[in-house]
Amino acid sequence: MSFTIHGIGVSGGIAIGHAHLVSHTKLEVAHYDIPAGQAADESARFDAAVGTVRDELEQLRGSVPAGAPAEFCAFIDLHLMILADSMLSEAPRAIIASRLCNAEWALKMQADELLQQFDAIEDGYLRERRTDVIQVVQRVMKALSGQRGYMPPAGDSERNLVLVAHDLSPADVVLFKQHRFASFVTDLGSVTSHTAIVARSLNIPCIVALHHARQLIRESEIIIVDGTQGVVIADPDPQVLAEYQLRQREFGLERQKLRRLRDTPARTLDGVDVELHANIELPGDVAPALDGGATGIGLFRTEFLFLNRPDLPGEDEQFEAYRQVVEEMDGRPVTIRTYDLGADKQIDDTARLATNPALGLRAIRLCLTEPKRFITQLRAMLRASRYGRMKILIPMLMNASEVEQALQLIEQARRSLDDDGIAYDRDVPVGGMVEIPAAALALGLLTRRLDFLSVGTNDLIQYMLAVDRTDDTVAHLYDPLHPAVLAVLAHVFKTAGKAGIPVSVCGEMAGDVALTRLLLGLGLRQFSMHSTHLPDVKQRVLKTSLADAGPFARRMLRATDPGKLHAMLDRLNA
Repeated sequence: MSFTIHGIGVSGGIAIGHAHLVSHTKLEVAHYDIPAGQAADESARFDAAVGTVRDELEQLRGSVPAGAPAEFCAFIDLHLMILADSMLSEAPRAIIASRLCNAEWALKMQADELLQQFDAIEDGYLRERRTDVIQVVQRVMKALSGQRGYMPPAGDSERNLVLVAHDLSPADVVLFKQHRFASFVTDLGSVTSHTAIVARSLNIPCIVALHHARQLIRESEIIIVDGTQGVVIADPDPQVLAEYQLRQREFGLERQKLRRLRDTPARTLDGVDVELHANIELPGDVAPALDGGATGIGLFRTEFLFLNRPDLPGEDEQFEAYRQVVEEMDGRPVTIRTYDLGADKQIDDTARLATNPALGLRAIRLCLTEPKRFITQLRAMLRASRYGRMKILIPMLMNASEVEQALQLIEQARRSLDDDGIAYDRDVPVGGMVEIPAAALALGLLTRRLDFLSVGTNDLIQYMLAVDRTDDTVAHLYDPLHPAVLAVLAHVFKTAGKAGIPVSVCGEMAGDVALTRLLLGLGLRQFSMHSTHLPDVKQRVLKTSLADAGPFARRMLRATDPGKLHAMLDRLNA
Protein backbone atom coordinates (compact mmCIF):
# COMPACT_ATOMS: atom_id res chain seq x y z
CA MET A 1 0.00 0.00 0.00
CA SER A 2 1.37 3.37 -1.00
CA PHE A 3 1.82 6.09 1.62
CA THR A 4 3.67 9.40 2.07
CA ILE A 5 5.83 10.63 4.96
CA HIS A 6 6.92 14.22 5.44
CA GLY A 7 10.21 15.31 7.00
CA ILE A 8 12.89 17.98 6.65
CA GLY A 9 14.69 18.01 3.33
CA VAL A 10 18.34 18.86 3.89
CA SER A 11 19.67 18.09 0.41
CA GLY A 12 17.57 18.52 -2.72
CA GLY A 13 16.90 16.31 -5.71
CA ILE A 14 14.93 13.15 -6.43
CA ALA A 15 16.05 9.59 -5.72
CA ILE A 16 14.20 6.38 -6.58
CA GLY A 17 15.44 3.08 -5.22
CA HIS A 18 14.89 0.01 -3.08
CA ALA A 19 14.74 0.57 0.66
CA HIS A 20 17.49 -0.95 2.75
CA LEU A 21 16.65 -0.83 6.44
CA VAL A 22 19.50 -0.24 8.83
CA SER A 23 19.02 -1.86 12.21
CA HIS A 24 17.59 0.39 14.90
CA THR A 25 20.51 1.92 16.73
CA LYS A 26 18.96 1.49 20.19
CA LEU A 27 20.22 -1.76 21.71
CA GLU A 28 18.58 -3.61 24.56
CA VAL A 29 21.02 -3.75 27.46
CA ALA A 30 20.84 -6.57 29.96
CA HIS A 31 21.85 -6.07 33.60
CA TYR A 32 23.32 -8.92 35.57
CA ASP A 33 25.72 -9.30 38.47
CA ILE A 34 29.10 -11.00 38.15
CA PRO A 35 31.27 -12.71 40.79
CA ALA A 36 34.07 -10.57 42.18
CA GLY A 37 36.63 -12.92 40.66
CA GLN A 38 35.29 -12.22 37.14
CA ALA A 39 35.55 -8.43 37.29
CA ALA A 40 38.97 -8.43 35.63
CA ASP A 41 37.72 -10.67 32.80
CA GLU A 42 34.67 -8.44 32.29
CA SER A 43 36.88 -5.35 32.15
CA ALA A 44 39.08 -7.13 29.60
CA ARG A 45 35.97 -7.89 27.52
CA PHE A 46 35.07 -4.21 27.62
CA ASP A 47 38.62 -3.21 26.61
CA ALA A 48 38.49 -5.66 23.71
CA ALA A 49 35.22 -4.12 22.48
CA VAL A 50 36.73 -0.63 22.64
CA GLY A 51 39.73 -1.94 20.69
CA THR A 52 37.47 -3.47 18.06
CA VAL A 53 35.64 -0.18 17.55
CA ARG A 54 38.92 1.69 17.40
CA ASP A 55 40.13 -0.68 14.66
CA GLU A 56 36.83 -0.26 12.78
CA LEU A 57 37.12 3.53 12.83
CA GLU A 58 40.78 3.46 11.84
CA GLN A 59 39.96 1.16 8.91
CA LEU A 60 37.10 3.43 7.96
CA ARG A 61 39.39 6.43 8.05
CA GLY A 62 41.82 4.67 5.75
CA SER A 63 39.02 3.88 3.31
CA VAL A 64 38.01 7.51 2.77
CA PRO A 65 38.45 8.00 -0.97
CA ALA A 66 40.67 10.70 -2.42
CA GLY A 67 38.73 13.86 -3.09
CA ALA A 68 36.12 13.20 -0.41
CA PRO A 69 35.01 16.28 1.55
CA ALA A 70 37.40 17.19 4.36
CA GLU A 71 34.57 16.80 6.90
CA PHE A 72 34.65 13.01 6.46
CA CYS A 73 37.95 12.49 8.24
CA ALA A 74 37.03 15.14 10.80
CA PHE A 75 33.89 13.20 11.74
CA ILE A 76 35.81 9.94 12.15
CA ASP A 77 38.51 11.72 14.17
CA LEU A 78 35.83 13.11 16.45
CA HIS A 79 34.47 9.60 17.13
CA LEU A 80 37.98 8.32 17.77
CA MET A 81 38.54 11.19 20.20
CA ILE A 82 35.27 10.41 22.03
CA LEU A 83 36.22 6.73 22.17
CA ALA A 84 39.63 7.57 23.65
CA ASP A 85 38.26 9.87 26.33
CA SER A 86 38.70 8.43 29.81
CA MET A 87 35.06 9.22 30.62
CA LEU A 88 34.09 6.57 28.10
CA SER A 89 37.05 4.21 27.80
CA GLU A 90 38.05 3.95 31.48
CA ALA A 91 35.11 4.96 33.69
CA PRO A 92 33.03 1.84 32.83
CA ARG A 93 35.91 -0.35 34.06
CA ALA A 94 35.66 1.35 37.45
CA ILE A 95 31.90 0.74 37.48
CA ILE A 96 32.44 -2.94 36.69
CA ALA A 97 34.88 -3.26 39.59
CA SER A 98 32.81 -1.33 42.14
CA ARG A 99 29.33 -2.58 41.28
CA LEU A 100 30.24 -6.04 39.93
CA CYS A 101 28.00 -5.69 36.91
CA ASN A 102 28.35 -6.70 33.26
CA ALA A 103 30.24 -4.46 30.85
CA GLU A 104 27.14 -3.50 28.82
CA TRP A 105 25.37 -2.18 31.92
CA ALA A 106 28.45 -0.34 33.12
CA LEU A 107 28.78 1.36 29.73
CA LYS A 108 25.08 2.27 29.73
CA MET A 109 25.31 3.81 33.21
CA GLN A 110 28.33 5.88 32.25
CA ALA A 111 26.75 6.94 28.96
CA ASP A 112 23.56 8.00 30.73
CA GLU A 113 25.61 10.16 33.10
CA LEU A 114 27.44 11.80 30.20
CA LEU A 115 24.27 12.44 28.24
CA GLN A 116 22.57 14.08 31.19
CA GLN A 117 25.03 16.92 30.78
CA PHE A 118 23.59 17.60 27.32
CA ASP A 119 19.92 17.46 28.26
CA ALA A 120 19.76 21.00 29.66
CA ILE A 121 21.60 22.49 26.68
CA GLU A 122 19.36 24.06 24.05
CA ASP A 123 21.84 24.87 21.32
CA GLY A 124 21.49 22.78 18.16
CA TYR A 125 25.18 22.30 17.43
CA LEU A 126 25.97 20.91 20.88
CA ARG A 127 22.88 18.71 20.73
CA GLU A 128 24.33 17.08 17.64
CA ARG A 129 27.55 16.36 19.54
CA ARG A 130 25.36 14.49 22.02
CA THR A 131 24.37 12.31 19.07
CA ASP A 132 28.04 11.62 18.33
CA VAL A 133 28.52 10.28 21.87
CA ILE A 134 25.47 8.05 21.46
CA GLN A 135 26.76 6.70 18.15
CA VAL A 136 30.15 5.81 19.64
CA VAL A 137 28.51 4.10 22.62
CA GLN A 138 26.28 2.11 20.27
CA ARG A 139 29.31 0.90 18.31
CA VAL A 140 30.91 -0.36 21.53
CA MET A 141 27.61 -2.02 22.54
CA LYS A 142 27.51 -3.82 19.20
CA ALA A 143 31.10 -4.94 19.62
CA LEU A 144 30.28 -6.31 23.09
CA SER A 145 27.46 -8.34 21.56
CA GLY A 146 29.72 -9.65 18.79
CA GLN A 147 28.29 -7.38 16.09
CA ARG A 148 30.19 -4.92 13.93
CA GLY A 149 29.31 -1.39 12.95
CA TYR A 150 27.05 -0.80 9.98
CA MET A 151 28.44 -1.98 6.64
CA PRO A 152 26.66 -1.79 3.27
CA PRO A 153 24.86 -4.96 2.13
CA ALA A 154 27.05 -7.26 0.10
CA GLY A 155 26.29 -7.59 -3.59
CA ASP A 156 24.13 -4.48 -3.72
CA SER A 157 26.78 -1.97 -4.78
CA GLU A 158 25.33 -1.89 -8.30
CA ARG A 159 21.76 -1.21 -7.17
CA ASN A 160 20.17 2.08 -6.33
CA LEU A 161 19.60 1.71 -2.62
CA VAL A 162 17.91 4.16 -0.28
CA LEU A 163 19.10 3.68 3.28
CA VAL A 164 16.31 3.97 5.85
CA ALA A 165 17.50 4.35 9.43
CA HIS A 166 16.45 5.62 12.80
CA ASP A 167 19.75 7.50 12.71
CA LEU A 168 23.11 7.19 10.94
CA SER A 169 26.52 8.23 12.19
CA PRO A 170 28.78 10.30 9.93
CA ALA A 171 31.30 7.45 10.07
CA ASP A 172 28.72 5.14 8.47
CA VAL A 173 27.78 7.71 5.85
CA VAL A 174 31.42 8.03 4.78
CA LEU A 175 30.98 4.72 2.96
CA PHE A 176 28.51 6.36 0.58
CA LYS A 177 31.48 7.35 -1.59
CA GLN A 178 32.27 3.68 -2.24
CA HIS A 179 28.73 2.44 -2.93
CA ARG A 180 26.03 3.58 -5.28
CA PHE A 181 23.48 4.64 -2.73
CA ALA A 182 20.84 6.90 -4.17
CA SER A 183 19.84 8.57 -0.91
CA PHE A 184 19.23 8.11 2.78
CA VAL A 185 16.40 9.04 5.11
CA THR A 186 16.36 9.02 8.91
CA ASP A 187 13.85 9.33 11.71
CA LEU A 188 16.10 11.70 13.65
CA GLY A 189 18.28 14.62 12.66
CA SER A 190 18.18 18.31 11.81
CA VAL A 191 19.54 20.68 9.21
CA THR A 192 22.69 21.15 11.34
CA SER A 193 23.44 17.48 11.94
CA HIS A 194 26.67 15.93 10.68
CA THR A 195 24.75 13.55 8.45
CA ALA A 196 22.99 16.50 6.81
CA ILE A 197 26.34 18.20 6.22
CA VAL A 198 27.71 15.04 4.61
CA ALA A 199 24.60 14.67 2.44
CA ARG A 200 24.99 18.21 1.12
CA SER A 201 28.67 17.55 0.46
CA LEU A 202 27.77 14.41 -1.51
CA ASN A 203 24.99 16.28 -3.32
CA ILE A 204 22.49 13.44 -2.90
CA PRO A 205 18.85 13.78 -1.78
CA CYS A 206 18.40 13.41 1.95
CA ILE A 207 15.48 13.80 4.36
CA VAL A 208 15.68 13.75 8.16
CA ALA A 209 13.21 14.05 11.05
CA LEU A 210 10.74 11.56 9.48
CA HIS A 211 10.09 10.09 12.95
CA HIS A 212 8.51 6.76 11.88
CA ALA A 213 10.05 5.88 8.52
CA ARG A 214 12.13 3.02 9.96
CA GLN A 215 8.97 1.40 11.36
CA LEU A 216 6.70 1.93 8.36
CA ILE A 217 8.94 1.20 5.34
CA ARG A 218 9.65 -2.43 4.43
CA GLU A 219 12.93 -3.94 3.24
CA SER A 220 13.44 -3.80 -0.58
CA GLU A 221 10.29 -1.73 -1.02
CA ILE A 222 10.52 0.83 -3.82
CA ILE A 223 10.56 4.34 -2.38
CA ILE A 224 10.81 7.83 -3.82
CA VAL A 225 12.80 10.49 -1.97
CA ASP A 226 12.02 14.08 -2.92
CA GLY A 227 14.70 15.96 -1.03
CA THR A 228 13.52 19.32 -2.31
CA GLN A 229 10.00 18.92 -0.90
CA GLY A 230 11.00 16.79 2.11
CA VAL A 231 8.69 13.95 1.04
CA VAL A 232 9.15 10.16 1.01
CA ILE A 233 6.68 8.05 -1.01
CA ALA A 234 6.71 4.33 -0.23
CA ASP A 235 5.43 1.69 -2.67
CA PRO A 236 4.26 4.29 -5.20
CA ASP A 237 1.60 3.33 -7.73
CA PRO A 238 2.76 3.06 -11.37
CA GLN A 239 1.47 6.50 -12.34
CA VAL A 240 3.24 8.28 -9.48
CA LEU A 241 6.42 6.28 -10.10
CA ALA A 242 6.41 7.22 -13.80
CA GLU A 243 5.86 10.88 -12.94
CA TYR A 244 8.81 10.96 -10.54
CA GLN A 245 11.03 9.06 -12.98
CA LEU A 246 10.30 11.82 -15.50
CA ARG A 247 11.01 14.48 -12.85
CA GLN A 248 14.28 12.74 -11.97
CA ARG A 249 15.42 12.75 -15.61
CA GLU A 250 14.42 16.39 -15.97
CA PHE A 251 16.27 17.25 -12.77
CA GLY A 252 19.43 15.55 -14.06
CA LEU A 253 19.24 17.38 -17.37
CA GLU A 254 18.70 20.66 -15.55
CA ARG A 255 21.80 20.02 -13.42
CA GLN A 256 23.85 19.51 -16.56
CA LYS A 257 22.50 22.71 -18.11
CA LEU A 258 23.21 24.70 -14.96
CA ARG A 259 26.84 23.57 -14.98
CA ARG A 260 27.24 25.41 -18.27
CA LEU A 261 26.49 28.65 -16.42
CA ARG A 262 29.54 28.26 -14.16
CA ASP A 263 31.60 30.88 -15.98
CA THR A 264 28.68 33.10 -16.96
CA PRO A 265 28.60 36.40 -15.02
CA ALA A 266 25.60 36.68 -12.66
CA ARG A 267 23.85 39.65 -14.28
CA THR A 268 20.16 40.59 -14.23
CA LEU A 269 18.11 41.27 -17.34
CA ASP A 270 18.67 44.97 -16.59
CA GLY A 271 22.43 44.50 -16.78
CA VAL A 272 23.08 44.76 -13.02
CA ASP A 273 25.93 42.57 -11.75
CA VAL A 274 25.32 40.38 -8.70
CA GLU A 275 28.07 38.75 -6.64
CA LEU A 276 27.51 35.06 -5.80
CA HIS A 277 29.91 33.83 -3.13
CA ALA A 278 30.24 30.55 -1.24
CA ASN A 279 30.17 29.66 2.45
CA ILE A 280 32.89 27.24 3.58
CA GLU A 281 33.95 25.53 6.81
CA LEU A 282 37.34 24.10 5.87
CA PRO A 283 39.99 24.72 3.18
CA GLY A 284 38.88 21.58 1.35
CA ASP A 285 35.59 23.31 0.52
CA VAL A 286 37.24 25.75 -1.90
CA ALA A 287 37.30 23.32 -4.85
CA PRO A 288 33.51 22.67 -4.81
CA ALA A 289 32.95 26.42 -4.44
CA LEU A 290 34.96 27.19 -7.56
CA ASP A 291 33.32 24.32 -9.41
CA GLY A 292 29.95 25.86 -8.57
CA GLY A 293 31.00 29.18 -10.04
CA ALA A 294 31.60 31.15 -6.84
CA THR A 295 33.19 34.55 -7.45
CA GLY A 296 34.43 34.71 -3.87
CA ILE A 297 34.19 33.24 -0.39
CA GLY A 298 31.58 35.20 1.49
CA LEU A 299 31.94 33.34 4.77
CA PHE A 300 34.77 31.14 6.05
CA ARG A 301 33.54 29.73 9.37
CA THR A 302 36.88 29.41 11.14
CA GLU A 303 35.48 27.80 14.30
CA PHE A 304 35.51 24.46 12.46
CA LEU A 305 39.31 24.57 12.69
CA PHE A 306 38.98 24.57 16.49
CA LEU A 307 36.39 21.81 16.88
CA ASN A 308 36.64 18.01 16.94
CA ARG A 309 40.18 18.02 18.33
CA PRO A 310 41.82 17.73 21.77
CA ASP A 311 44.08 20.76 21.30
CA LEU A 312 43.87 24.26 19.83
CA PRO A 313 45.31 25.24 16.46
CA GLY A 314 48.30 27.53 16.86
CA GLU A 315 49.00 30.65 14.87
CA ASP A 316 51.03 28.87 12.20
CA GLU A 317 48.41 26.16 11.66
CA GLN A 318 45.67 28.76 11.33
CA PHE A 319 47.83 30.86 9.01
CA GLU A 320 48.40 27.90 6.69
CA ALA A 321 44.65 27.20 6.50
CA TYR A 322 43.80 30.84 5.75
CA ARG A 323 46.66 31.20 3.28
CA GLN A 324 45.57 28.05 1.43
CA VAL A 325 42.04 29.40 0.95
CA VAL A 326 43.20 32.86 -0.10
CA GLU A 327 45.73 31.47 -2.59
CA GLU A 328 43.32 28.94 -4.09
CA MET A 329 40.76 31.68 -4.67
CA ASP A 330 43.40 33.32 -6.89
CA GLY A 331 42.54 36.98 -6.44
CA ARG A 332 38.86 36.50 -5.70
CA PRO A 333 37.68 38.02 -2.39
CA VAL A 334 37.77 35.86 0.74
CA THR A 335 35.84 36.90 3.86
CA ILE A 336 37.17 35.12 6.95
CA ARG A 337 34.98 35.25 10.05
CA THR A 338 36.65 35.24 13.45
CA TYR A 339 35.67 32.17 15.43
CA ASP A 340 32.12 31.81 16.70
CA LEU A 341 32.93 29.70 19.73
CA GLY A 342 31.54 29.83 23.22
CA ALA A 343 29.03 28.17 25.47
CA ASP A 344 27.63 26.09 22.63
CA LYS A 345 30.98 24.97 21.19
CA GLN A 346 33.46 24.29 23.97
CA ILE A 347 37.20 24.11 23.44
CA ASP A 348 38.24 24.37 27.08
CA ASP A 349 38.55 21.55 29.60
CA THR A 350 35.91 23.18 31.78
CA ALA A 351 32.64 23.66 29.94
CA ARG A 352 30.60 26.77 30.50
CA LEU A 353 27.03 25.54 30.67
CA ALA A 354 24.41 28.26 30.27
CA THR A 355 20.63 28.27 30.41
CA ASN A 356 20.53 29.49 26.81
CA PRO A 357 23.94 29.15 25.15
CA ALA A 358 22.80 30.79 21.90
CA LEU A 359 22.42 34.03 23.86
CA GLY A 360 25.44 33.54 26.10
CA LEU A 361 29.20 34.03 26.06
CA ARG A 362 30.02 33.31 22.44
CA ALA A 363 31.52 34.80 19.28
CA ILE A 364 32.94 38.32 19.78
CA ARG A 365 31.82 38.29 23.42
CA LEU A 366 34.11 35.35 24.12
CA CYS A 367 36.91 36.81 22.00
CA LEU A 368 36.92 40.00 24.05
CA THR A 369 37.22 38.02 27.29
CA GLU A 370 40.16 36.01 25.90
CA PRO A 371 42.18 38.59 23.94
CA LYS A 372 45.36 36.51 23.78
CA ARG A 373 43.64 33.70 21.86
CA PHE A 374 41.81 36.25 19.70
CA ILE A 375 45.00 38.09 18.78
CA THR A 376 46.58 34.76 17.81
CA GLN A 377 43.82 34.26 15.27
CA LEU A 378 43.98 37.87 14.08
CA ARG A 379 47.73 37.61 13.52
CA ALA A 380 47.21 34.44 11.46
CA MET A 381 44.53 36.16 9.38
CA LEU A 382 46.61 39.27 8.77
CA ARG A 383 49.61 37.16 7.78
CA ALA A 384 47.44 35.42 5.16
CA SER A 385 46.17 38.75 3.80
CA ARG A 386 49.31 39.32 1.73
CA TYR A 387 48.48 36.31 -0.47
CA GLY A 388 45.24 37.68 -1.97
CA ARG A 389 42.10 39.70 -1.35
CA MET A 390 41.04 39.05 2.21
CA LYS A 391 38.51 40.59 4.58
CA ILE A 392 37.94 40.06 8.32
CA LEU A 393 34.37 39.56 9.58
CA ILE A 394 33.38 39.93 13.25
CA PRO A 395 30.29 37.94 14.34
CA MET A 396 27.49 38.83 16.78
CA LEU A 397 28.27 42.51 17.25
CA MET A 398 25.66 44.33 19.31
CA ASN A 399 26.99 47.72 20.44
CA ALA A 400 29.61 50.37 19.70
CA SER A 401 31.83 49.24 22.56
CA GLU A 402 32.25 45.77 21.04
CA VAL A 403 33.13 47.32 17.70
CA GLU A 404 35.76 49.59 19.24
CA GLN A 405 37.30 46.82 21.33
CA ALA A 406 37.47 44.49 18.31
CA LEU A 407 39.13 47.17 16.19
CA GLN A 408 41.62 47.90 18.98
CA LEU A 409 42.62 44.24 19.16
CA ILE A 410 43.03 44.12 15.39
CA GLU A 411 45.30 47.14 15.64
CA GLN A 412 47.22 45.44 18.45
CA ALA A 413 47.71 42.39 16.21
CA ARG A 414 48.99 44.68 13.45
CA ARG A 415 51.52 46.30 15.78
CA SER A 416 52.77 42.93 16.97
CA LEU A 417 53.35 41.86 13.35
CA ASP A 418 55.17 45.13 12.71
CA ASP A 419 57.38 44.47 15.73
CA ASP A 420 58.18 41.00 14.36
CA GLY A 421 58.87 42.34 10.88
CA ILE A 422 56.10 40.25 9.28
CA ALA A 423 54.43 41.60 6.16
CA TYR A 424 50.65 41.85 5.73
CA ASP A 425 48.06 43.89 3.85
CA ARG A 426 47.65 47.11 5.80
CA ASP A 427 44.29 47.86 4.20
CA VAL A 428 42.41 44.69 5.09
CA PRO A 429 38.68 45.59 5.29
CA VAL A 430 36.97 44.80 8.57
CA GLY A 431 33.24 44.09 8.68
CA GLY A 432 30.58 42.95 11.09
CA MET A 433 27.72 40.47 11.08
CA VAL A 434 24.16 41.65 11.48
CA GLU A 435 22.49 38.80 13.35
CA ILE A 436 21.23 40.43 16.54
CA PRO A 437 17.97 42.39 16.07
CA ALA A 438 19.32 45.28 18.19
CA ALA A 439 22.24 45.73 15.78
CA ALA A 440 19.93 45.57 12.77
CA LEU A 441 17.62 48.26 14.17
CA ALA A 442 20.48 50.52 15.31
CA LEU A 443 22.70 49.94 12.29
CA GLY A 444 24.63 53.17 12.76
CA LEU A 445 26.51 51.43 15.55
CA LEU A 446 28.20 49.33 12.85
CA THR A 447 28.26 51.53 9.76
CA ARG A 448 30.21 54.35 11.45
CA ARG A 449 33.31 52.23 12.04
CA LEU A 450 33.16 49.18 9.76
CA ASP A 451 33.92 48.69 6.06
CA PHE A 452 31.17 46.19 5.18
CA LEU A 453 28.29 44.17 6.66
CA SER A 454 27.09 40.59 6.33
CA VAL A 455 23.58 39.58 7.41
CA GLY A 456 23.40 36.20 9.16
CA THR A 457 19.73 35.46 8.52
CA ASN A 458 19.77 32.10 10.33
CA ASP A 459 20.33 33.64 13.76
CA LEU A 460 18.61 36.93 12.96
CA ILE A 461 15.33 35.16 12.17
CA GLN A 462 15.76 32.78 15.09
CA TYR A 463 16.20 35.66 17.53
CA MET A 464 13.43 37.79 16.00
CA LEU A 465 10.81 35.02 16.03
CA ALA A 466 12.01 33.25 19.20
CA VAL A 467 12.16 29.95 17.26
CA ASP A 468 14.90 27.36 17.67
CA ARG A 469 15.45 26.51 14.00
CA THR A 470 17.10 23.17 14.91
CA ASP A 471 14.03 21.93 16.80
CA ASP A 472 11.71 20.16 14.37
CA THR A 473 8.76 20.56 16.76
CA VAL A 474 8.74 24.33 16.10
CA ALA A 475 10.42 24.34 12.67
CA HIS A 476 7.12 25.33 11.04
CA LEU A 477 7.28 28.64 12.91
CA TYR A 478 10.63 29.57 11.37
CA ASP A 479 9.45 31.90 8.60
CA PRO A 480 11.79 34.05 6.48
CA LEU A 481 8.67 35.71 5.02
CA HIS A 482 7.45 37.01 8.37
CA PRO A 483 6.61 40.71 7.82
CA ALA A 484 8.98 41.75 10.61
CA VAL A 485 11.87 39.83 9.02
CA LEU A 486 11.29 41.43 5.62
CA ALA A 487 11.01 44.88 7.19
CA VAL A 488 14.30 44.49 9.05
CA LEU A 489 16.12 43.20 5.96
CA ALA A 490 14.82 46.08 3.85
CA HIS A 491 15.93 48.51 6.59
CA VAL A 492 19.45 47.01 6.68
CA PHE A 493 19.88 47.09 2.90
CA LYS A 494 18.59 50.67 2.62
CA THR A 495 20.55 52.03 5.59
CA ALA A 496 23.80 50.38 4.50
CA GLY A 497 23.29 51.70 0.96
CA LYS A 498 22.84 55.25 2.19
CA ALA A 499 26.01 54.92 4.27
CA GLY A 500 27.94 53.58 1.28
CA ILE A 501 28.63 50.30 3.10
CA PRO A 502 28.55 47.04 1.07
CA VAL A 503 26.18 44.46 2.52
CA SER A 504 25.74 40.74 1.83
CA VAL A 505 23.53 37.93 3.11
CA CYS A 506 25.33 34.74 4.17
CA GLY A 507 22.48 32.85 5.86
CA GLU A 508 20.23 30.16 4.40
CA MET A 509 18.01 32.78 2.76
CA ALA A 510 20.83 33.55 0.32
CA GLY A 511 20.76 30.00 -1.05
CA ASP A 512 16.97 29.69 -1.24
CA VAL A 513 16.18 30.25 -4.92
CA ALA A 514 12.56 31.01 -4.06
CA LEU A 515 13.77 34.13 -2.22
CA THR A 516 16.36 35.32 -4.77
CA ARG A 517 14.10 37.76 -6.62
CA LEU A 518 12.64 39.09 -3.40
CA LEU A 519 16.11 39.82 -1.97
CA LEU A 520 17.18 41.42 -5.24
CA GLY A 521 14.04 43.53 -5.20
CA LEU A 522 14.80 44.64 -1.64
CA GLY A 523 18.23 45.83 -2.78
CA LEU A 524 20.64 42.96 -2.11
CA ARG A 525 23.51 42.61 -4.59
CA GLN A 526 25.81 40.10 -2.86
CA PHE A 527 24.76 36.59 -1.83
CA SER A 528 26.83 33.94 -0.05
CA MET A 529 25.62 30.34 0.20
CA HIS A 530 26.54 26.66 0.21
CA SER A 531 28.23 25.91 -3.11
CA THR A 532 25.54 23.42 -4.20
CA HIS A 533 23.00 26.27 -4.38
CA LEU A 534 25.10 28.54 -6.59
CA PRO A 535 23.92 27.30 -10.03
CA ASP A 536 20.21 27.58 -9.17
CA VAL A 537 20.56 31.06 -7.71
CA LYS A 538 22.63 32.22 -10.67
CA GLN A 539 20.00 31.03 -13.11
CA ARG A 540 17.31 32.93 -11.20
CA VAL A 541 19.45 36.08 -11.23
CA LEU A 542 19.92 35.81 -15.00
CA LYS A 543 16.14 35.64 -15.47
CA THR A 544 15.29 38.52 -13.13
CA SER A 545 14.32 42.07 -14.08
CA LEU A 546 15.01 44.49 -11.24
CA ALA A 547 12.56 46.91 -12.81
CA ASP A 548 9.84 44.34 -12.05
CA ALA A 549 11.24 42.81 -8.84
CA GLY A 550 11.83 46.12 -7.03
CA PRO A 551 8.26 47.49 -7.04
CA PHE A 552 6.84 44.02 -6.35
CA ALA A 553 9.15 43.55 -3.33
CA ARG A 554 8.09 46.95 -1.97
CA ARG A 555 4.45 45.90 -2.23
CA MET A 556 5.29 42.76 -0.27
CA LEU A 557 6.69 44.94 2.50
CA ARG A 558 3.23 46.46 2.96
CA ALA A 559 1.54 43.06 3.28
CA THR A 560 0.98 41.56 6.74
CA ASP A 561 -1.04 38.42 6.06
CA PRO A 562 1.25 35.32 5.88
CA GLY A 563 -0.91 33.60 3.29
CA LYS A 564 -0.95 36.67 1.09
CA LEU A 565 2.82 37.05 1.36
CA HIS A 566 3.42 33.48 0.21
CA ALA A 567 0.97 33.95 -2.66
CA MET A 568 2.75 37.16 -3.67
CA LEU A 569 6.09 35.35 -3.60
CA ASP A 570 4.68 32.71 -5.94
CA ARG A 571 3.60 35.44 -8.35
CA LEU A 572 7.00 37.10 -8.15
CA ASN A 573 8.66 33.83 -9.14
CA ALA A 574 6.17 32.94 -11.87
